[in-house]
Parts: sequence; C-alpha cells; structure tokens
Amino acid sequence: MNLIKRISLSALLLSAAPVYADEMQQGLLRCSALVDVSARLGCFDAIAKAAAAPVADVAPPGKPVAGTAAATAPQPVVEKIAQVAEKPPETPISRMEQDWELVPSARRGRYNVRPYRDTYLLIANFSSSTNDKPFANLEPSGLDSKRIELAYQISFKTKVLEGIGDTPIDLWAAYTQDSFWQAYNHADSSPFRDTNYMPEIMAVLPINKAVGAATLRYASLGAIHSSNGQGGDLSRSWNRLYAEVGGDAGKFGATLRVWKRLDNAKSDNDNIDITDFMGHGDLRLTYNTGGNEFSALLRRNFSTQKGAAELAWSFPLATNLKGYVHAFGGYGQSLIDYNYSRKSVGVGVQLDL
Repeated sequence: MNLIKRISLSALLLSAAPVYADEMQQGLLRCSALVDVSARLGCFDAIAKAAAAPVADVAPPGKPVAGTAAATAPQPVVEKIAQVAEKPPETPISRMEQDWELVPSARRGRYNVRPYRDTYLLIANFSSSTNDKPFANLEPSGLDSKRIELAYQISFKTKVLEGIGDTPIDLWAAYTQDSFWQAYNHADSSPFRDTNYMPEIMAVLPINKAVGAATLRYASLGAIHSSNGQGGDLSRSWNRLYAEVGGDAGKFGATLRVWKRLDNAKSDNDNIDITDFMGHGDLRLTYNTGGNEFSALLRRNFSTQKGAAELAWSFPLATNLKGYVHAFGGYGQSLIDYNYSRKSVGVGVQLDL
C-alpha cells in the first residue's frame, strides 16, 4: 500500500473512530510541520501504519463489530498515534528510495515533477579571484567582473516511462540550470557572467540489496548535454554518457558516477581538453540529521591531478525552505571556468521539496 493510500485510510479512520480523531489530527499536523522532507514522509508513513492496524475492527456504518463499540479504537493504536504525534520519527525511511521511487510505496506514477540536484539561491557568492580572460574581446572593454556575485541553481526531474518492457527499469528526464549573475556589478550593467544548461535522461534500475551495513539502492545509465548557450569565443559545451550507482546506510548516502565524453574528437570543439580539468566522474556524499544535510561533491582527473571539491550545508528555516551555505574549490564551477581554478563561499536559501 503506497503512502497516499495510507494517508487516505487515515482520513477515513478519523470519521469512523472519533475517539482517537484528536490524536490523529494532532499527529498529521505535527507531521506536516516537519521541515525535513524525509522525516515528514516517514512521519506520515508511521501514522498510516498505526492507523491501518485496526481496520478489521472498525465496522461499516450501522454494523458494529460484535463486542466492540463502533466509535472505539483499540487502545494500543491510540497510544501508537499519540507517540508519533508527540515525537515524530526523524529519518525512518530512505531518502534515496523516495527520490527515485525505488519501492512500490514510493511510486507516484509518471510526469510528477521531483527535485533532482539542489535548487538554491546564493544571495552572495564570494570568489577568491575573477576570470575575465574569456571576455577580453567583448566590446567596448571586456568585462571587469566583481568577486562577489549572485548564483543560483534550478534542478528537477520527472519519470517519463515506468517499468520499461515489463522490467523494473524506469526512464527519467531531468534539467539543471546554473547561473552566475554579476548582480552587484552596476558599472557593467549587472550581466550574467555564465549560465549553464544541462538536460539529461537516465534509465534507473532499483536494486535494494544489502551490502554489509549499507544498502545498494539503484544503478543507472544516462546521457547529459552541457552548454552555456553562447557562441564564438564564449561557447562551451560537451556531451557525456555515464553510469551511476547509489546507496545509503542510515543517515549516510553516496552516489558514484563515471562518464565517457562523446564529442572529444571534433576539431572545432570549444573546449577539447575539458576532461583534463573536469575528470571522468564524480562522487557525491550526504549526511542527514535533524533536518540538516551536509553534502560533498568530489571530482578528479588522476592523470592531470586536476579536479574540484564542493561542500554544502543546508539547515531548516521553514517548511520546504532551508538556509544554505556552499563552498567550492578547483576547476569547473561553471563552463566558462572549466580550465580556471577558483575558490568561493556563498550563503543563501534552498528549496527542499
């Protein structure tokens, strides 16, 4: 039984058993107020499981069960719902299962928009240096960029095919956009320094197999196009095929991705050496606790000894809104900087949907 059906069942039980309706209402209200998505889903799931227990004992209207008052729920059920309402579970379910709909209870069907990478706004992103060389030929005098700018990322995905060919494989499409806006550079009319567009498609196979203390959740194959939508000297783009695996252990999560560039042999390529700086894959690590998420993204080309590290911390502000601190060091924070090393620290907000 999926989560939506369980919540619907809970609502029906409210009318069928008014003795514990107050406990149920309090539980649902407390669940809805949780700022951590995984905790919120887990809280609803815990209440739904508790409410499902007395289904056989709740009689249809006009047909009370023998020896049981129609408006009375078993005491253990009332106590269980009260416990959830008093102290909702922190992270009792796998965030990765929910994000990729890897189990039947997490499935939402096709064309529901889901979060993919972090969606955030850095109100102030401070950089250690500026890379104005690519803009040197612009009229009238290139770009004199500032070391503080506004940056944001928008990222979402949706399932387009479910159970391809009677297999458990789902097909997803995703889109991510990164923008670096010189919002405080009024002397140059506050231009966008770079915007990167990344449409993506991936086939995801649920695995859910225990590996020691961890669980291998899924494996996927995907294709991604990255471009900054520019022409001439500012044009940057590349296409990749990749393979990825993801797993978790309690509050820890990890994904490992390796890729193969598809267009490296083109003589007119704008950035033929991009893998020298961006590497051949990345490792993402996350740790969730109490609504806080700590994450790291690591890239490395072991032949050139170039790469990057990205760290982030998000913390609760309100339902679906978190504070966000982001740090980056290395090559390729944006495509225009793929061969330029910089360090930056930014603060802002993140949507947690």
